[in-house]
Amino acid sequence: MTTHTDETTAPDSVAYAPERPARLEWAKHVPEVYKAMVRLDVAARQGLDPKLLELVKIRASQINGCAFCLDMHSKDALAAGESVERIIELGAWEESRHFYTAKELAALELTEAVTVLTDGFVPDEVYDNAAKHFEEAELAQVIAAITVINAWNRFGVTCRMAPGHYEPGQYT
Repeated sequence: MTTHTDETTAPDSVAYAPERPARLEWAKHVPEVYKAMVRLDVAARQGLDPKLLELVKIRASQINGCAFCLDMHSKDALAAGESVERIIELGAWEESRHFYTAKELAALELTEAVTVLTDGFVPDEVYDNAAKHFEEAELAQVIAAITVINAWNRFGVTCRMAPGHYEPGQYT
């Protein structure tokens, strides 16, 4: 794990920008909310393929700009056996569809539609496509997972949680 601070330098002696401190340690101040979020997260992941779950979490976190969650879920995806290549390509998944299964593509499309609600409601075509690839109970789990990561992203971005310190499985 590398922590980037004012004094940290790269091997070639180039200094990194200082790490910005968190604005608020929200979990410390509202521990019951944090515990409820953890329980919700555990419940939302039940029965989902860990790789698919992490792809969804990474994509939502990319859209929301949550560096903390990107760090965490990229590391968790790698620990679950996901390839670096597929993680890298998530930012441009529509241009690199050949890296993903039809089911994963449906989940990514649904993730974008649920995450970017400012564009309007989740389109029927997106929902119907996801419904073709997931049984109803599993689809409900995917929607729950998308909803939960969006909530985590909002805590991370608002409180400016610093990436780079997470170790896979740290919170399990």
